[in-house]
Amino acid sequence: MEQREETSAQNDHVTDWPRAAALFVSALLLSQPVVHASVLIAGPLLFLLAAGRLRSLSVVIAAVLATVIVASGARDGVWYAERAWSVLVGGAFLAMTLLLPRWGFASRALGAVFGAIAAAAGVLAAREDAWGSLDSAFGERVRLLWDTSLDRIDSAGELTPAMVTYAHQIASAQTTVFPALVALASLAALGVAWWARARLAGRRDETLGPLRDFRFNDHLVWLFVVGLLLVVAQWGDALVRVGSNAVVFMGVLYALRGAAVFVFISGGLSLFGCLTFAIVFLLGAPLLVGVAVLLGIGDTWLDLRARVSEKNA
Repeated sequence: MEQREETSAQNDHVTDWPRAAALFVSALLLSQPVVHASVLIAGPLLFLLAAGRLRSLSVVIAAVLATVIVASGARDGVWYAERAWSVLVGGAFLAMTLLLPRWGFASRALGAVFGAIAAAAGVLAAREDAWGSLDSAFGERVRLLWDTSLDRIDSAGELTPAMVTYAHQIASAQTTVFPALVALASLAALGVAWWARARLAGRRDETLGPLRDFRFNDHLVWLFVVGLLLVVAQWGDALVRVGSNAVVFMGVLYALRGAAVFVFISGGLSLFGCLTFAIVFLLGAPLLVGVAVLLGIGDTWLDLRARVSEKNA
């Protein structure tokens, strides 16, 4: 029995690299152009490596590279904010890993992000106009990226007024919900850091679980509900923005949970199934995401995977 469990852990350790790659791509896409995914990964990785002691050359090299990533770049206000956030998330994740080792990775990562949000909110609230300056700086990054992209496409004469208007709408929406996008990117970055630390330290028991097992605390549904209420109630721009970020953050998590339920019920996807899913997603992404969110929320109330397991038992 023990040999079977060890073999299973080793197999998970070998086959979890696609999950790490998917998390890396997610961190890269979600963080741009507000923050750098490399910094979001390097900060937590430094904490995890330092806590485990530097015992091998590969660990030392990784720690040095992570330090170089964190220390590089032009040092302006955004640079310090970016590193401060990475330190907050990394420190909170390490604390939760040491204090709550029995919690799953997803629970610890979510706890770390929520803790970092609370700490950052306290610091920003204590300094007058700190949030306004930071918000303007990050918003400028988003606008600069879209303006640069539009200029490059326009040079080829392929832009229409409708396309420009749509691009500006996307840029505005991205500026509004960038806190939620950075928080989601941080979750993905923590997964990459956790995977890299396990690989470097040879910890075969510390793997990234399969998508089919992804879940989080059911009480977080109220964060989604409150966020939706704030958006619908329209009690001021500030509260609407808070609600929008809550809806986007939890909406993505529930879409992922819905995908986990689908994979669990279907028994997994073959290569052909993955290609078919990708094509369907490209053709009807909004509808598919909406169904996934509803399925994820339904799993909160009904525990669909447990019901399927009982039925098949």
